[in-house]
Amino acid sequence: MQALVWIVRLLIVLLLVWFASKNADPVRIRGVLDQEWSAPLVFVLLVAFVAGLLIGLLAWVPTVMRQRREVARLRKSAAQLAARPAPPVAPGTEAPGMGIAERNSGGEGPDRSIRGEAHGL
Repeated sequence: MQALVWIVRLLIVLLLVWFASKNADPVRIRGVLDQEWSAPLVFVLLVAFVAGLLIGLLAWVPTVMRQRREVARLRKSAAQLAARPAPPVAPGTEAPGMGIAERNSGGEGPDRSIRGEAHGL
């Protein structure tokens, strides 16, 4: 599997080298105040790609930081809840987690209302 990954990487590098060699023509870039630069097209494309990548990462960082703070807060809250002892159950009350079927039938077997016995059917 790793050999396949390295072959794919090699093909990508070869494709990029081929692309760079085909786009080595100089281009002129005009800026404000009559500024003008001349650079190979592949370099201009690389700079534009890297600039877009950096802008995207800078836009992504606040979201990641907010999510990390939220995860840390939730972990702290979960640890505090896990450290608390369970509240005692008073005699004659239902145990936590008792479902509707157990409450309707008194906790004895299947729910009679499902079979129609509770309605006299």
